[in-house]
Amino acid sequence: MSAAERVSDAWNLLLGRIRHPAAEQLRAGTKRDFEEFRSHRHCLVVTYRRSGQPVPTPVWFGAADGKLYFRSEERVGKIKRIRHDDGVLVSPCDARGRPLGAGVKARARILPAQEEGRAEAAIQSNFGLGRRLYEAIAMKFGPRGVYVEVTPV
Repeated sequence: MSAAERVSDAWNLLLGRIRHPAAEQLRAGTKRDFEEFRSHRHCLVVTYRRSGQPVPTPVWFGAADGKLYFRSEERVGKIKRIRHDDGVLVSPCDARGRPLGAGVKARARILPAQEEGRAEAAIQSNFGLGRRLYEAIAMKFGPRGVYVEVTPV
């Protein structure tokens, strides 16, 4: 395991420990779009283990054309779960994952390389210099990342 992967694993462990307890309680609402997400920088993405157990994770996101986009490391659990089951539940949240609205049922798709530019532009439109600096380091030294497109159902 590389040093970058060890640092990433430690960071993800910390984030899991400080996650807001309400993240575990998210339920689907009646909304079928992401309009409520416009004024937020984080969203809670709930993926599902093979057992059906929900796993909530707050992520930085961007929105464009009625879809949400986020970036994550290719090797982490949420990406593995999306590859197995593309059904997700998403909600705007704070940085710790406390839901700020009802969940929206959606489908997640890992984007091929040729579509990553659109996703990065959407995410970048929701953030400023801080994320650009973070991503410059993460993309250069960190584990390989993938972009995910989330579409309401």
